[in-house]
Amino acid sequence: MIDKTVASLEEAVAGIFDGATVMIGGFGTAGQPAELIDALIAQGAKDLTIVNNNAGNGDIGLAALLNARRVKKIICSFPRQADSHVFDALYRAGEIELELVPQGNLAARIQAAGAGLGAIFTPTGYGTLLAEGKETREIDGKHYVLEYPIKADFALIKALKGDRWGNLIYRKAARNFGPIMATAAAVTIAQVSEIVPLGALDPEVIVTPGIFVQRVVAIGNAVAQAA
Repeated sequence: MIDKTVASLEEAVAGIFDGATVMIGGFGTAGQPAELIDALIAQGAKDLTIVNNNAGNGDIGLAALLNARRVKKIICSFPRQADSHVFDALYRAGEIELELVPQGNLAARIQAAGAGLGAIFTPTGYGTLLAEGKETREIDGKHYVLEYPIKADFALIKALKGDRWGNLIYRKAARNFGPIMATAAAVTIAQVSEIVPLGALDPEVIVTPGIFVQRVVAIGNAVAQAA
């Protein structure tokens, strides 16, 4: 019987190793798997490369992971916001490396990894500092930059509901990067508000098929009979 559910957050993040590349879903705090991040902090993995839309907000979630000095590099689109003081301090002190990626390119490179592509050509960034040292090409009269896929050892994502096979649905804008990150990681770990029985999720509304998910953990006591 296929059962990808795990009993605890500690079990969910077990095996995340020092030096791993970890994708973390979320657009700011929307869709951010805060409980999984807290479990990762407690687990102790360090020297991580984090892939996220931004570089943390306030002092919780991703910002707390950075503040714990567990991250050596972050790949993101928006490293600075009004409340990104943790990242700002680390970056100014030379304690964290930043790879800045335009948001469209970030999504496209993650999607490329999920699709098994070797590389993509994108017009975004052409003629800017972000294209320095990269291959460029003119295609149909338009200039493009060669970008390589972004893949990860692990992805931590947040969904609304899941079943024991790992099928997932999301809540509105909290969906954001979760579905594409699930396809681009060797091990995808999803936290959900509720685990429902097989067949309870309409196949037509399942966003992330279970084939892309290896572990599912329910937050709180919202665990239904998953038979």
